[in-house]
Amino acid sequence: MNTKYLDLIDQTYYFPQEEFTLEGEHLRFHNIPLNELVAEYGSPFKFTYLPKISENINRAKNWFANAIEKHGYKGRYQYCYCTKSSHFQHVLHEALKNDIHIETSSAFDINIVEQLKKAGKIKDDTYVICNGFKRAQYVENIGRLINEGHQNCIPIIDNYEEIDLLSDVIENDFQVGIRIASEEEPKFEFYTSRLGIGYKNIVPFYENQIKDNDKVELKMLHFFINTGIRDNAYYWNELVKCLKVYVRLKKICPTLDSLNIGGGFPIKNSLAFDYDYQYIINEIINQINITCTEADVAVPNIFTEFGSFTVGESGGAIYEILYQKQQNDREKWNMIDSSFITTLPDTWAINKRFIMLPINRWNDEYERVLLGGLTCDSDDYYNSEQNMNAIYLPKYKRDKPLYIGFFNTGAYQETIGGFGGLHHCLIPQPKHILINKDENGELTYELFSQQQKAEDLLGILGYGVAEVKEGKGEKIKGEKDKIIAEG
Repeated sequence: MNTKYLDLIDQTYYFPQEEFTLEGEHLRFHNIPLNELVAEYGSPFKFTYLPKISENINRAKNWFANAIEKHGYKGRYQYCYCTKSSHFQHVLHEALKNDIHIETSSAFDINIVEQLKKAGKIKDDTYVICNGFKRAQYVENIGRLINEGHQNCIPIIDNYEEIDLLSDVIENDFQVGIRIASEEEPKFEFYTSRLGIGYKNIVPFYENQIKDNDKVELKMLHFFINTGIRDNAYYWNELVKCLKVYVRLKKICPTLDSLNIGGGFPIKNSLAFDYDYQYIINEIINQINITCTEADVAVPNIFTEFGSFTVGESGGAIYEILYQKQQNDREKWNMIDSSFITTLPDTWAINKRFIMLPINRWNDEYERVLLGGLTCDSDDYYNSEQNMNAIYLPKYKRDKPLYIGFFNTGAYQETIGGFGGLHHCLIPQPKHILINKDENGELTYELFSQQQKAEDLLGILGYGVAEVKEGKGEKIKGEKDKIIAEG
């Protein structure tokens, strides 16, 4: 009788997979010995596997290169990284190894860009695509970047007053893009995105504010779908409407030469995940080619802004099952040593699914369970994987620790969860490990951040700050007196 957890996975999915393998009864992720990490660092912890970032960037570049060659497409392709997915220095440094560009969304993003320029990671010809609503500080920072010579900084106009605001701070001529306010999915609460300018208003906006403005040149049309790039009627319909606007603009605006198709690719969220990236890209390139040929206009250069796709599959989170609670005749709660709300907030906020697998005990019998976090919030749980409303794990045994991992968690979870700050019920932020490869291809490990301590949280809250400082002062004075006494 097939009662082992390995049997369950083997009869349900194709396993092993490219990134998931077994070493005995221990799970490996990109050949990372997760059980050894648990033994060395304890749990809970999060990790970032940096080589996966470069791998995904180059996968996308190759797919677009293939599509451009297949369809004889005359435009170029530019890969941009959406920084809001993860602003961490180690992420940007890895991504920028691959000759890519940057998309920003708020004022302080520009400060990061300036730091990266000083470090030589961003060059003068790197495109900096500035999305988002332009508050005063954002406008000022964009102006400073352009005034200091970064001509490939392209503010994307989100509302009608931004041209004037930017013109006031930018000293010379500058280029802009216009964001289309796409229509939302039929099931969405609103009809039209709050971001950008409506389809029907874009051409009049260009004619009124840009066409005769000697200081401003329109370079890019920006198209973004919240749901990302998916093979469904909604996406293809919105793309067609976007292309119609591009054709109309191109006929009256010779400087328009780029189309930013925004949105993102989905990332693997299950062992059963199936998405044909090459097919989708082929269709996008083909649709643009056909539309522009029929309208007798030049095809645009293509920009994408991949955030989750760039960094999402590099991340993971490891927890220990602390205890099992049998709450009624059918619900067994496995309690983890952290919180879903604080460490994987999208599981709570938007019911996002990640790949969840045990780290050890794959040869043990399995059972159906629910997973609960440590906060006092009733929504701090995770109760479904690919099998809806069901999670199966090796049976809980008090004398045999069980560790579980959530994978492909590298996008948004740190920023939404408030890295380095306060968390619900003061559950501490877990330690974070960076995983890389050296010049010989051997795995390397670096502790990026320790688990939060009480004094970290007390300091943020305003408790005990004076006492902590006073204590440090007394310690330093005592050490100084000792040195003097010892001559």
